[in-house]
Amino acid sequence: MEDLTGLVRAVALQRDRAAFCTIFEVMAPRVKAFLRRGGADDQTAEDVTQDVMITVWQRAAMYDPAKASVSTWVFTIARNRRIDLIRRARRPEIDVVETEMRAEEDPAHREMEARLDAPALASAMQRLPSDQKALLELAFFEDKTHTAIAESLGLPLGTVKSRLRLGLAKLRAALGDIS
Repeated sequence: MEDLTGLVRAVALQRDRAAFCTIFEVMAPRVKAFLRRGGADDQTAEDVTQDVMITVWQRAAMYDPAKASVSTWVFTIARNRRIDLIRRARRPEIDVVETEMRAEEDPAHREMEARLDAPALASAMQRLPSDQKALLELAFFEDKTHTAIAESLGLPLGTVKSRLRLGLAKLRAALGDIS
């Protein structure tokens, strides 16, 4: 087995594919076994291993042999990816605004209420700032997801969610907090 430090240096300085292949052949099976021992199933271990090795390729220039050996560096990347997976599994991402918007009522009641409230809603929508009004129309009248809105308008997802939340709060206040 060649010196892994020299191989990482070759990847960092020359983007040496042969050196990376050697690193991959040596480290990938070890990383996968490490992940399996940590409780990952075969497919997850394989996916995370691929991700770890891509990170090794992309960040080879960041490796500092004075701080750790190559294997320690690679296993640290793998450990961090495993921790990220565990955190994501425990805390699924919940979209609070979309959750708030889902009515728990039956469809007939909702339709009747919508017909009665349509003029009040139209009036309240007209009083909103244009950026909030446009986002609410996209989200609710065109049924676009927050991600799709952000991408189509070139806005950060957090900005879209904040503006929707503000617009929704203003609508609720204008309509007497109909829920």
